[in-house]
Amino acid sequence: MNSSNLKAPANELGALLRHWRDVRGRSQFDLSLDTGVSQKQISFVESGRSVPGRQTLTAIAQALDIPLRDRNTLLLAAGYAPIYSEGDWNAPEMQSVTSALERVLRQHEPFPAMVMDRYWNVLLTNESAPRFFNCFIDMAARESPRNMLHLMFDPKGMRPFVANWEDVANGLVARVYRESVGRVVDEKTRELLAALLAYPDVKTEWKAPKALSTMPVIPISFVRDEKLLNYSRWSQPSAPRKRSPRRNCVSNACFRRMKRRRPIISK
Repeated sequence: MNSSNLKAPANELGALLRHWRDVRGRSQFDLSLDTGVSQKQISFVESGRSVPGRQTLTAIAQALDIPLRDRNTLLLAAGYAPIYSEGDWNAPEMQSVTSALERVLRQHEPFPAMVMDRYWNVLLTNESAPRFFNCFIDMAARESPRNMLHLMFDPKGMRPFVANWEDVANGLVARVYRESVGRVVDEKTRELLAALLAYPDVKTEWKAPKALSTMPVIPISFVRDEKLLNYSRWSQPSAPRKRSPRRNCVSNACFRRMKRRRPIISK
């Protein structure tokens, strides 16, 4: 069982609850209305004078939309056992999910397609993906796990071959913020963003995106042998909120040749 890597004021129930309530911008009164728990009891929990029952604490976590990993932390702080399991994406019990993903990847042939975790590390690809990227760079020379964001930002990666790199990079940074689990940037995501923003010629305003686009597609134009190749890229994360399966579910990203003015989005 992995503990959350989200920075909180302290590993104590009242501080954790107060932290998440502040993150969500909810007052004790708001939380009371959402959960049916009295404002007085919520105040007692935050001050350390009371410990709620497991069901009450679960209801509070649900109302605050706390990510499942962090709900485990909340339960542990209250003296309860964690209830949300976590394991590797390719664990034996995930075989049916992995098989389905492999089938989706095969169906995208001859277009490159890949499966990524929530930190944009590539977990699976179809046969077309390495062929596509090897047309531009030697993928075997890059360290594993291969990270798609580093690949797009690195001057020694795909960056020199992206005609509209500034637009793409800005859109990807905004996407990382928007797709953070629970809409909170955890420590590992923070480290990833810091590494991306440390690359040359990354604009300072990208560090604080004012508006996060909800568009599922980021148009990308690649240049090879002075020829312009127009593609569209999208990511569709899977993040269960009301179920107990693993929170480290995968995202998928595809590059498809655009033959129409409007990008084609496959569900």
